[in-house]
Amino acid sequence: MEIITQKKTKISTVPPQKSLSPWAIARKKFLKNKLALISLIFLIIVAVVSFLAPYITTADVTRINIGQMSLEPSSKHWLGTDKAGRDVFTRLLYGGRISLLVGMSCTLFVIVLGTLIGSISGYFGGAADSLLMRFTDFILNFPFLVFVIVLNAILFGKVNGLWVLIGTISILSWGGIARIVRSKILAEKENEYITAAISIGCSPAKIIVKHLLPNILSTIIVQATITFATMIVAETGLSFLGFGVPQEIPSWGNMLNSANEPDVLQFKLWIWVPPALIITITILSINFIGEGLKDAFNPKSRR
Repeated sequence: MEIITQKKTKISTVPPQKSLSPWAIARKKFLKNKLALISLIFLIIVAVVSFLAPYITTADVTRINIGQMSLEPSSKHWLGTDKAGRDVFTRLLYGGRISLLVGMSCTLFVIVLGTLIGSISGYFGGAADSLLMRFTDFILNFPFLVFVIVLNAILFGKVNGLWVLIGTISILSWGGIARIVRSKILAEKENEYITAAISIGCSPAKIIVKHLLPNILSTIIVQATITFATMIVAETGLSFLGFGVPQEIPSWGNMLNSANEPDVLQFKLWIWVPPALIITITILSINFIGEGLKDAFNPKSRR
């Protein structure tokens, strides 16, 4: 008689773990980056406080008060007053609205325009690629400061100077994004799923929008944060030189414009130190956020 023995097998009741999507992994890695997370919270606070300025302070941001010129910080004026008797704290809040608005608007235009041109150039190649890249080289080598000065001189008083500044900075700043997007598209379009999409008759626009751009979106997001910081620096520098935001509109750059006078620079620190400090911390925060996003989307990172 043959005796058949059966081994008892233990059946595991633990359900298999679901694999996380790349976006979920990137989110977890970013949240573990304390420096980037603190920077993001700080930037959100600055943006919210700036855009809620009318509800935080009731002082008139444009009213000139000769009797209160260059007053030191006090309980009435927390950060003192400037040379025109205007409250520095109030101008700091309202200036944040303009500087952040310029930075975000320019970043949006630059990313959209650069992504559009880079995608078309990288996907179609050939004559279209050559023509668009030569135009991109022309934009990258164009004298930025000279163009801004000339355009401001021509359009001064005819149109809204703030939107002229945003348009000028945007038109002259998309070249770098276009080149980065083009290089990513060139590498991505060689994959088999793009060949399959072409074989079933997908249009070029559908392939770019639904297949290529989602796979390079992480790169675009990282570049957007870097561009945001660059645009704020550009607005600040141009306003400091007197060719940026119109002087009647408060911005961080216009507040720094007072620092070009030796008397203010040496003896009236409360007029220019607050905007200089907030600009520095804001730019650092944006850069830390960009580094955090770059690290989060990097598959080789072990953070």
